[in-house]
Amino acid sequence: MRAGSKYQHLVHHAGCPCHTPEVIRLNERLMQGVNRRSVLKAIIGAAAASAFASVPAFAQDGERAILFSNVRVFDGLSNALIEGRNVLVRGNRIEALVPVSEDIANVDVIDCGNRVLIPGLIDSHWHSLLCAIPMQTAMAAQVPYVHLVAANESEKTLMRGFTTVRDVGGPSFALKRAIDGGKAVGPRIYPSGAMISQTSGHGDFRMEYEIPASDQSNLSHAEEAGISSIANGVPQVLNRVREQLLLGASQIKIMTGGGVSSLYDPVPSLQFTPDEIRAAVQAATDWGTYVCTHVYTAKGIRRSIDNGVQCIEHGQLADEETVRMMLDKGIWWSIQPFLGGEFANPMSTDKQRGEQQMIAEGTRRCFEWAQKFNFERMVWGTDILFNPAKTETQGAQLARLSEWFSPAEVLKLATSRSGELLALSGERNPYDGRLGVIEKGAFADMLLVDGNPLENIALVANPDNFAVIMKDGRIFKNSLHG
Repeated sequence: MRAGSKYQHLVHHAGCPCHTPEVIRLNERLMQGVNRRSVLKAIIGAAAASAFASVPAFAQDGERAILFSNVRVFDGLSNALIEGRNVLVRGNRIEALVPVSEDIANVDVIDCGNRVLIPGLIDSHWHSLLCAIPMQTAMAAQVPYVHLVAANESEKTLMRGFTTVRDVGGPSFALKRAIDGGKAVGPRIYPSGAMISQTSGHGDFRMEYEIPASDQSNLSHAEEAGISSIANGVPQVLNRVREQLLLGASQIKIMTGGGVSSLYDPVPSLQFTPDEIRAAVQAATDWGTYVCTHVYTAKGIRRSIDNGVQCIEHGQLADEETVRMMLDKGIWWSIQPFLGGEFANPMSTDKQRGEQQMIAEGTRRCFEWAQKFNFERMVWGTDILFNPAKTETQGAQLARLSEWFSPAEVLKLATSRSGELLALSGERNPYDGRLGVIEKGAFADMLLVDGNPLENIALVANPDNFAVIMKDGRIFKNSLHG
């Protein structure tokens, strides 16, 4: 047995330490702990399964095709509505946009009353496990409670019209499995798993009394729960990235810059060395997917791009030269409407609130540059974090972008553009089909809107304006008939 420095005294003058009294007692304690944890996990698993089994099944049996008739269509790609076509859904796919004059037999017809059908909305920067729970609760509560809160919120997310989310930090694998298996209700999830962070980086949630750590130290609560994973040096980065890929990550999220809400790292700080970033990118590329990164500043963005990162999360403190660089290199830019005011995540100190204001000003500049340069690889996401009171503003935050973009452009950010980014996960894409569009062969994820969002984008802010919500060919809401 190889003993670390913590137990080296057991080896000295004792030959093999395996049969010393101290090690025997230690082994007995460990095995008792394992047995207790196994029983506890079994109890928790049974309770969670019972909770998920109570989720109502809204969907029909799927045996008959569905025809959306008397409808106008925003396909996610065009600037104008498509008229004169009905939309035929068979199974979980859009089979065709058929001429209104064509009779289709053996279908269930939904008369849409000339309403507008749009693709299901996509939030490209979401935290399924962390959005609807206060930070103190998330850090102190038992992990099963955090998952149960997330399952409850996932249904609300779908009922706000968000049929897909790209989860960029947190242990959403079990929730995704429950949703995909019909045990819970919620959007499709593209999971990143734990956020990979250096020591003192944006994903280091340890308390000061847990420092210093050694190879024999226990994982912190956040690491054990799968929220973040700390890595230092190329070997550890490779290991941590590969662990998330093993668990089912569709893309990898690393932290290459500081943040406002984190405990230790200043916003301008550079995180991970070039070698460490390249190691994360290499591990993800070998698995057929990509790396996205949390970063705000121009220096951090440049270091990330120079070492293979393909998607920038945030980036509000970029300069114009860096934005041009992103555009020239075909980098994806996942930006959030961090504009301060009523939608802002809560901050506890004056320093954090000052940084928040600085980023709000940067957000406005970045939206202006995106318009100026026609930045076609920009998507949007909310990044609602530890803020249960604000999850219901998800659609309103999308609508707020109309200050810079036309209604059609706003919808594209949350439909076809985001769908293209999701496809970047390549071989690790958990859903084999196109998202964010209404076209032949695409997944049947669609919303029927009371009114025309191309004339009034504010309609997406209120889920009551969605008469029908369909995901994967299944109807989860239909208010057309009371």
